[in-house]
Amino acid sequence: MKLFDVYPLYDITIAKAKGSYVWDQAGQQYLDLYGGHAVISIGHTHPHYVQRITEQLNKVGFYSNSVRMPLQEELAEKLGKVSGRPDYQLFLCNSGAEANENALKLASFHNGRKKVVAFTKSFHGRTSLAVAVTDNPAIVAPINQTDNVIFLPFNDEVALEACFKTNGDEISSVIVEGIQGVGGIREASASFLQMIRKLCYKHNAVFIADGVQCGYGRTGKFFSHDHAAVNADIYTMAKGMGNGFPIGGILIAPEIQPKHGMLGTTFGGNHLACAAALAVLEVMEQEKLMHNANQTGYFLMEELKKMPQLQNVRGKGLMIGFDVPDQLKDLRKRLLFSSYIFTGEAKPNVIRLLPSLALRRKDAEAFLEAIDEEIHAPAGASAK
Repeated sequence: MKLFDVYPLYDITIAKAKGSYVWDQAGQQYLDLYGGHAVISIGHTHPHYVQRITEQLNKVGFYSNSVRMPLQEELAEKLGKVSGRPDYQLFLCNSGAEANENALKLASFHNGRKKVVAFTKSFHGRTSLAVAVTDNPAIVAPINQTDNVIFLPFNDEVALEACFKTNGDEISSVIVEGIQGVGGIREASASFLQMIRKLCYKHNAVFIADGVQCGYGRTGKFFSHDHAAVNADIYTMAKGMGNGFPIGGILIAPEIQPKHGMLGTTFGGNHLACAAALAVLEVMEQEKLMHNANQTGYFLMEELKKMPQLQNVRGKGLMIGFDVPDQLKDLRKRLLFSSYIFTGEAKPNVIRLLPSLALRRKDAEAFLEAIDEEIHAPAGASAK
């Protein structure tokens, strides 16, 4: 049997990881500024994280949600405190797509409606409902296509207001990333998010804040939407939540009431996942990682803005993007194979930085030196 070939792969095998570094089988060290799609929030193999999971595995690794799990209650309490939303409710699942899927479903249960407002260049996942509200026809199968989704231009307040004026009594929810990740590090303006909040209140629609990539402290606040001083009705989370252990979840406002059987999951909120998630929050608190994300991210962006070859440096905290001109279109590849630095991308020519929230200043400086060197490499030089 062979693997189903859906991933374009670099010929690199990671054999070891620690902090903001990974090593391949040959022992070559790489600086990781991508964190496996923004997943590594507290650094690879953090000792507290490893200890927490190991201790839990030596007790019990899994049992179903048919019994009480104090770890889930502990996680809910800690998450409420760190996120600043102690009055919200927590439902645990396994991934970001599942989180968005359950958020959309819960919103529809809550108000009995079907229509969803989503935005251009959005990415919310690959499962049925999540991919239906994702603006990428290439990954939407015919079975996922639906007339229930209204796509509007991102950050267009006039179009949003007009949509609610026409369809307000049919709209179940609005789903929006505070900063679009796959869409190219495009930030929702504060006034745009505030208008979503206002219109959802007015029309009894549910405001879903997709924080799968842009949440969990990455931008210096717990959710990137917090920069706009708004409260959503449902927040979705995953990626950085488990530092690599699969876990996702939704935070649900108190006015949305549960009933037995409404949502469910086999593996969501299992013992190991909760141990991983608790370790992440504990390290985030102890090591003040949101503050570090804010400070280190600000330093990185200010220094990148000084490089005239890079265009439109943007983002918040350690969620950073910049455009690369055509003459430097192989810059990401050169960073990987010549300078041994992992970064991310978005089409057409965007480099994304999504490192651990524990990224050290000296590692940020090493990246800046490397990118400056690659930008000024002799014409015609190619990556290894």
